[in-house]
Amino acid sequence: MDTLNSSLLTAGLITLKDNKLLLAYSNNKKAWYLPGGKVDRGESSLTSLKREIREELMIDLNDDRLDFYCHITAPAYGENPVVIMEQDCFIYDLREEINPSNEIGAVQYFSRASYMKEQFQVIGVLMVFDKLEADRLIKV
Repeated sequence: MDTLNSSLLTAGLITLKDNKLLLAYSNNKKAWYLPGGKVDRGESSLTSLKREIREELMIDLNDDRLDFYCHITAPAYGENPVVIMEQDCFIYDLREEINPSNEIGAVQYFSRASYMKEQFQVIGVLMVFDKLEADRLIKV
Protein backbone atom coordinates (compact mmCIF):
# COMPACT_ATOMS: atom_id res chain seq x y z
CA MET A 1 0.00 0.00 0.00
CA ASP A 2 1.86 3.07 -1.23
CA THR A 3 0.92 6.42 0.22
CA LEU A 4 1.80 9.94 -0.69
CA ASN A 5 4.11 11.76 1.71
CA SER A 6 1.20 14.01 2.63
CA SER A 7 -1.20 11.28 3.78
CA LEU A 8 -1.23 8.99 6.79
CA LEU A 9 -3.28 5.79 6.85
CA THR A 10 -4.68 5.01 10.30
CA ALA A 11 -7.33 2.93 12.05
CA GLY A 12 -9.38 4.07 15.04
CA LEU A 13 -11.61 2.38 17.58
CA ILE A 14 -15.01 3.83 18.47
CA THR A 15 -16.41 2.64 21.78
CA LEU A 16 -19.46 4.23 23.40
CA LYS A 17 -20.70 4.15 26.98
CA ASP A 18 -23.38 6.29 28.62
CA ASN A 19 -23.60 8.57 25.58
CA LYS A 20 -19.82 9.19 25.61
CA LEU A 21 -16.89 8.29 23.35
CA LEU A 22 -13.77 6.50 24.61
CA LEU A 23 -10.57 8.43 23.92
CA ALA A 24 -6.94 7.70 24.74
CA TYR A 25 -4.41 10.34 25.80
CA SER A 26 -1.24 10.19 23.72
CA ASN A 27 1.82 10.94 25.80
CA ASN A 28 3.69 11.75 22.56
CA LYS A 29 1.17 14.20 21.09
CA LYS A 30 -0.29 15.51 24.38
CA ALA A 31 -3.85 15.20 23.10
CA TRP A 32 -6.87 12.85 23.28
CA TYR A 33 -7.44 10.57 20.27
CA LEU A 34 -9.43 7.54 19.24
CA PRO A 35 -7.48 4.46 20.33
CA GLY A 36 -5.66 2.97 17.34
CA GLY A 37 -2.81 4.08 15.15
CA LYS A 38 -0.91 3.88 11.90
CA VAL A 39 -1.50 1.18 9.33
CA ASP A 40 1.82 -0.53 8.53
CA ARG A 41 2.81 -1.46 4.98
CA GLY A 42 1.02 -4.63 3.91
CA GLU A 43 -1.57 -4.42 6.71
CA SER A 44 -5.29 -3.91 6.35
CA SER A 45 -6.84 -1.24 8.54
CA LEU A 46 -8.63 -3.97 10.53
CA THR A 47 -5.39 -5.91 11.16
CA SER A 48 -3.69 -2.66 12.15
CA LEU A 49 -6.48 -1.76 14.56
CA LYS A 50 -6.30 -5.13 16.28
CA ARG A 51 -2.51 -4.84 16.63
CA GLU A 52 -2.65 -1.26 17.92
CA ILE A 53 -5.41 -1.99 20.45
CA ARG A 54 -3.48 -4.99 21.72
CA GLU A 55 -0.37 -2.76 22.10
CA GLU A 56 -2.15 0.30 23.55
CA LEU A 57 -5.00 -1.12 25.66
CA MET A 58 -3.96 -4.77 26.15
CA ILE A 59 -7.22 -5.99 24.59
CA ASP A 60 -7.74 -8.65 21.92
CA LEU A 61 -10.74 -7.37 19.97
CA ASN A 62 -13.54 -9.87 19.40
CA ASP A 63 -14.52 -9.93 15.71
CA ASP A 64 -18.16 -10.64 16.58
CA ARG A 65 -18.43 -7.24 18.31
CA LEU A 66 -16.36 -5.21 15.82
CA ASP A 67 -17.80 -3.49 12.72
CA PHE A 68 -16.58 -0.93 10.21
CA TYR A 69 -18.31 2.37 10.97
CA CYS A 70 -16.89 5.18 8.83
CA HIS A 71 -13.88 6.72 7.13
CA ILE A 72 -12.54 10.08 8.29
CA THR A 73 -10.27 12.39 6.27
CA ALA A 74 -8.78 15.22 8.33
CA PRO A 75 -5.52 17.05 8.99
CA ALA A 76 -3.37 14.96 11.34
CA TYR A 77 -3.00 16.72 14.68
CA GLY A 78 0.40 18.26 15.42
CA GLU A 79 1.95 17.59 12.00
CA ASN A 80 3.87 20.40 10.31
CA PRO A 81 3.80 20.57 7.34
CA VAL A 82 0.19 19.42 7.20
CA VAL A 83 -0.34 15.70 6.75
CA ILE A 84 -3.79 14.36 5.85
CA MET A 85 -4.98 11.50 8.03
CA GLU A 86 -7.07 8.84 6.31
CA GLN A 87 -8.70 6.88 9.13
CA ASP A 88 -10.93 3.82 8.97
CA CYS A 89 -13.04 3.81 12.14
CA PHE A 90 -14.46 0.63 13.61
CA ILE A 91 -17.18 0.55 16.25
CA TYR A 92 -16.81 -1.97 19.08
CA ASP A 93 -18.97 -3.24 21.91
CA LEU A 94 -16.30 -3.07 24.64
CA ARG A 95 -16.74 -5.51 27.50
CA GLU A 96 -13.09 -6.13 28.32
CA GLU A 97 -11.11 -4.31 30.99
CA ILE A 98 -8.74 -1.66 29.63
CA ASN A 99 -5.10 -1.76 30.76
CA PRO A 100 -3.33 1.16 29.02
CA SER A 101 0.30 0.64 27.99
CA ASN A 102 3.10 3.14 28.62
CA GLU A 103 2.45 5.02 25.37
CA ILE A 104 -1.06 5.87 26.59
CA GLY A 105 -1.29 8.35 29.45
CA ALA A 106 -4.95 7.63 30.24
CA VAL A 107 -8.25 6.52 28.75
CA GLN A 108 -11.52 8.29 29.41
CA TYR A 109 -15.05 8.53 28.06
CA PHE A 110 -15.96 12.01 26.78
CA SER A 111 -19.12 13.79 25.74
CA ARG A 112 -18.53 16.43 23.10
CA ALA A 113 -19.00 19.12 25.78
CA SER A 114 -16.38 17.59 28.07
CA TYR A 115 -13.98 17.10 25.13
CA MET A 116 -14.32 20.76 24.16
CA LYS A 117 -13.03 21.73 27.62
CA GLU A 118 -9.68 20.02 26.93
CA GLN A 119 -6.71 22.20 26.01
CA PHE A 120 -6.51 20.74 22.46
CA GLN A 121 -9.11 19.19 20.17
CA VAL A 122 -8.25 16.84 17.31
CA ILE A 123 -10.24 17.57 14.14
CA GLY A 124 -10.70 13.86 13.37
CA VAL A 125 -12.24 13.28 16.82
CA LEU A 126 -14.65 16.19 16.28
CA MET A 127 -15.63 14.64 12.93
CA VAL A 128 -16.37 11.33 14.68
CA PHE A 129 -18.55 13.17 17.21
CA ASP A 130 -20.40 14.80 14.27
CA LYS A 131 -21.04 11.42 12.62
CA LEU A 132 -22.11 9.70 15.85
CA GLU A 133 -24.54 12.55 16.58
CA ALA A 134 -25.91 12.58 13.01
CA ASP A 135 -26.46 8.80 13.21
CA ARG A 136 -28.09 9.24 16.65
CA LEU A 137 -25.63 6.91 18.31
CA ILE A 138 -24.93 9.64 20.86
CA LYS A 139 -27.24 12.45 21.88
CA VAL A 140 -26.26 16.10 21.68
